[in-house]
Amino acid sequence: MIDILIQIGQNKVFIVTLYAWIIAQTIKVIIGVIRQKRFDFRWLIGTGGMPSSHAAGATCLAAILGFERGFNSDYFALAASFAIVVMFDAQGVRRSTGKQAHILNKIMDDIYWQGKTSEGRLRELIGHTPIEVFAGALLGIAVAFLLH
Repeated sequence: MIDILIQIGQNKVFIVTLYAWIIAQTIKVIIGVIRQKRFDFRWLIGTGGMPSSHAAGATCLAAILGFERGFNSDYFALAASFAIVVMFDAQGVRRSTGKQAHILNKIMDDIYWQGKTSEGRLRELIGHTPIEVFAGALLGIAVAFLLH
């Protein structure tokens, strides 16, 4: 088990990708604190927000594999395809889910105030805007470039 952990710790591709995700999440917290004038732990581990940590991690993975193994390698092709799916999902399906949750929460609020339900609220900040995804992608590429 220790040997596996040592190998993971020595995996440059994984570590650099993890850095991109951590940096993106940290930026989200900083933006949240500036905007809200308070700290919320959910910003550190949650989804949604600026920049997209999904996009940062996925593009960093593709870029670092491109730098390390070559942009014509199968590794890069696989990671780049994965990054495209992740980014489309983050700003497409997951964003739509968040919009639907917002609308359903409004409906639930109306029903709740009428005394007809006690259901909780749905999570609204699930996906990303295209700008948040683009910013995350740029961050991921920059981290890979700087740390390769």
